[in-house]
Amino acid sequence: MTFRDHFSGHAAEYREFRPAYPPELFAFLASLAPGRGLAWDCGTGNGQAAAGLAEHFEAVVATDASAKQIEQAEPHPKVKYAIATAEHSPLTDASVDLTVVAQALHWFDHDRFYPEVRRVSRLGAVFAATCYFDVNVKDRVNRVLARFQDLVRPHWPAGRAWVDAGYTTIPFPFEPIRTPRFELTLDSDLPRFLGYLQTWSATKVCAKTTGGDPVAMFAEAFAEAWGDPAAIQTVRWAFNVRAARVS
Repeated sequence: MTFRDHFSGHAAEYREFRPAYPPELFAFLASLAPGRGLAWDCGTGNGQAAAGLAEHFEAVVATDASAKQIEQAEPHPKVKYAIATAEHSPLTDASVDLTVVAQALHWFDHDRFYPEVRRVSRLGAVFAATCYFDVNVKDRVNRVLARFQDLVRPHWPAGRAWVDAGYTTIPFPFEPIRTPRFELTLDSDLPRFLGYLQTWSATKVCAKTTGGDPVAMFAEAFAEAWGDPAAIQTVRWAFNVRAARVS
C-alpha cells in the first residue's frame, strides 16, 4: 500500500488545533505493559501521544511517514523521532513494551502492520489503538456542524467508516483487554474550533475538489451559533481505546 499523506500540507495546523490526550490514558496503558523500557508511538503525527508516553517509559520511539509532521513534533528528551512507515519501523526485534497508535490505525496496511507489531514486541507486550470521533459542542453549534459534515462527508478518504465506528470494526487480531472510559475534551474559542475543522482531511479534499473552503462557507453560521467568538465552549468527542496483549 502506498503511503497516503493527508496531513503534511497542514502539519502546523494539526499541532495547534487538535485536542490533547488525557494523561490518565498513558498511565493506564503503562500499567499494562510488562516493563517501562521502550514504547513505540506509531503514526505519531505531532508527537502528542509520544510526549504522554515519555512520562512513563525510559524511552519512546515515535515514527511517522510524514516528514512535515515529524518537523512539527514536540521535542522531548526521552523521545526519538524517526520518519518511517508503520509497516517498516526502525525498531529491533522483541524490544517494545507498548505500541500505541493514536488516531492513525485506519491509515495503515493492516496485513503488513500487525506482523511488524508482533516482530518488535517483547513477551507480554501491549498494543493499543485510540480513536476519537463524533465531535459535540452545544445544540446551536451542533446543528451548524451537522450541515458542515453533510457537505464534507463525501470527501473523507477510505477508512473513515472505521473511525465513525470508534474502531470497533477495524481489523484487530490480538487478545483484547478491558479498558476504562476516558474523556477527550477541549476548551476552545471559535477561531480554534474552526481551525480544528480545517485539519480534517475531508475539509482539505473538499476544498481542493470544489475550489471553495467549506469552513469559510460556514464561518458566519458558526459565528451566529457560537456567540462571542472569544467565549470558551467545551468541545467533546466520543473516545474509544482498544488494548490487547500481543500474541
